[in-house]
Amino acid sequence: MAVWGKILGVLFGFMFLKIPGAILGLIVGHFFDKAYSQDFNQLGGFGRFFTDQNSMKQQAVFFHSLFSALGHLAKSDGKVTSREIQIATALMDDMKLTGDARKEAQEAFREGKARDFPITDTLKGLYEASHGRRDILQVFLEILIQAAFADGKLTQEEYVVLEKVAKPLGFRRRDLDYLISMFEAEIRFRQRGGQSGPNGQGSNGQQRSSQQSAYTEKQSLDDAYRILGVTGSDDEKTIKRAYRKRMAEHHPDKLVSKGLPEQAMEMAKKKTQDIQSAYELIKQMRGF
Repeated sequence: MAVWGKILGVLFGFMFLKIPGAILGLIVGHFFDKAYSQDFNQLGGFGRFFTDQNSMKQQAVFFHSLFSALGHLAKSDGKVTSREIQIATALMDDMKLTGDARKEAQEAFREGKARDFPITDTLKGLYEASHGRRDILQVFLEILIQAAFADGKLTQEEYVVLEKVAKPLGFRRRDLDYLISMFEAEIRFRQRGGQSGPNGQGSNGQQRSSQQSAYTEKQSLDDAYRILGVTGSDDEKTIKRAYRKRMAEHHPDKLVSKGLPEQAMEMAKKKTQDIQSAYELIKQMRGF
């Protein structure tokens, strides 16, 4: 709720006309606050998703940073392929970005492709807007990791960009490597369920059958441990604690309450599905 117009109106009114001025200032300030609030909340583009000024700023920064970083990632090897454009477009579709919001996302993607794009400054702005909340920033980084793997591999150029992204968000190189390793495990684990691509895209039956036969039960269990961030030597208590921690990190309701846009929630939902499936396999194999 906007109140600064009323406060300033009363102060300045009292300075010039005492009590009558304060009353007049209160009335004028009220109309100013009302008009300002309406104008701000009716902004086009990313702002149309949000109902208050603070969340509007924070989440608009998230979207702009995300798509500009995607553009920077796509340009990492010197050229942007049609596949990389499709990835960005698919993400816009998943997030249901239309109209002005979609145009702003496309413009942010184009800005990010520029050689002199200030990626570090942009991400520092995201860090500040997110108040350094690690779970929100981790989802941001995980979305970019998934995009980098969309063609089935991570190039050295893409890894360098991911390092540039991770640092201003407060993640060390070992943190990045851990998230990459975890995502690779998730890719393989999803194949176990008949999905052959990084995005869950099925291929022809012959290729899928070959991949499933090559993916042993032991490898599946190893990846399940990796998804939870534990090892086969950990005891039941440690595994259950890791499971609860991982689920809490990606719980959609908690992430939304901390500022993650609902439109960016698909990644978190997929993560919780992978974590749940991994835990169920471990329970089955260990007899919890």
